[in-house]
Amino acid sequence: MQWDGNPNITLDIKTRVGVTLPVQVKNIGFTGVFRLIFKPLVDEFPCFGAVSYSLREKKKLDFTLKIVGGDISTIPGISDAIEETIRDAVEDSITWPVRKIVTILPGDYSNLELKPVGTLEVKLVRAKDLTNKDIIGKSDPYVVLFIRPLRDRMKTSKIINNQLNPVWNEHFEFIVEDDSTQHLTVRVFDDEGIQASELIGCAQVPLKDLQPGKVKDVWLPLVKDLEVQRDTKYRGQVHLELLYCPFGMENIFKNPFDPESSLTYLEKKALKSGADETAVGDLGKTAAQKKSGVIVRGVLSVTVIAAEDLPVVDLMGKADPFVVLIMKKSETKAKTRVLNNNLNPVWNQTFDFLVEDALHDMLIVEVWDHDTFGKEKIGRVIMTLTRVILEGEFQDSFPLDGAKSGKLNLHLKWTPDNILRDS
Repeated sequence: MQWDGNPNITLDIKTRVGVTLPVQVKNIGFTGVFRLIFKPLVDEFPCFGAVSYSLREKKKLDFTLKIVGGDISTIPGISDAIEETIRDAVEDSITWPVRKIVTILPGDYSNLELKPVGTLEVKLVRAKDLTNKDIIGKSDPYVVLFIRPLRDRMKTSKIINNQLNPVWNEHFEFIVEDDSTQHLTVRVFDDEGIQASELIGCAQVPLKDLQPGKVKDVWLPLVKDLEVQRDTKYRGQVHLELLYCPFGMENIFKNPFDPESSLTYLEKKALKSGADETAVGDLGKTAAQKKSGVIVRGVLSVTVIAAEDLPVVDLMGKADPFVVLIMKKSETKAKTRVLNNNLNPVWNQTFDFLVEDALHDMLIVEVWDHDTFGKEKIGRVIMTLTRVILEGEFQDSFPLDGAKSGKLNLHLKWTPDNILRDS
């Protein structure tokens, strides 16, 4: 379908500085491929009760923006921000799985309407090597995530100031209407204060690539434009953990992002009677607080086995490596012994950490070079506790971020503590 028109639409755009702009949208041109569904089929002419139509794939949407009585280009970034918002809203209103229903014969066609089929749980872990958009200092990145670009469905992370390798470790949940065609969109911005934020890069994950009930750990390379990928410049990567949960499968698999999933039957029963503040003893907490105190507690055992192929940092062609382990939320630390003149050290040292909030905590493992006059960081490994909570125990080799070479061999074990107690 091709449509060209000259409507006169006036919008009131409110900026962060309190200025209201009357903006005209004119000269709208639209081209797209539509999906038509004639359903349900009936015996009565014209043999179908309704027609549903939806834009099958985006093609081209053009329009002109103009400030009433002024030039929109005089305000830096405002034109692009308004254009992107309008484009997202228009396309989402008619793009599959959204569909418009035209009744042909009288009847109830509510079954044709758009309905949720599941939830997507997203843990925004971190990003690395982001492009610096600031002339002085470093970018102040934050992330906008969405499946449908509607204001009430879009999620925004916190801003990490002056950082090109930000760590968020934030959890978000999204409604899914069609796991075969929808995708998660990730946009990383540099916050510019009262001015419009500048896009660092974006990425997408098709939901059809996710296995229901299984956490997918992904590093997504950022691009300038998802539609036209001509710019091959490296803009950094963003790290996500994704879990698609279709409705009706909640009891089939364990959801590590759902706090209640690790409760016993008796604990769930006790906590759901949260109206009675004394139902589980003398804790004196709300039901939500009590639930949070139960499900996240446990002991994380980390064995620093060895490192291999560490970069040379000493003048004599070697390094004197040791490892520092840090739990991010509690800031609990532990340290291995120093092994002198070794680029392939073997420690085999185990450390136990009491974790109070496992779903929102992170383990940071740093490799340092010890020197007589100080110390120098070689590289680090940052990870969430999702995998060890799911698997209970695993061993793996992790490349060192920030180092020219080197891997760290770790063994992790999780021992949950689901017993209600007054801490």
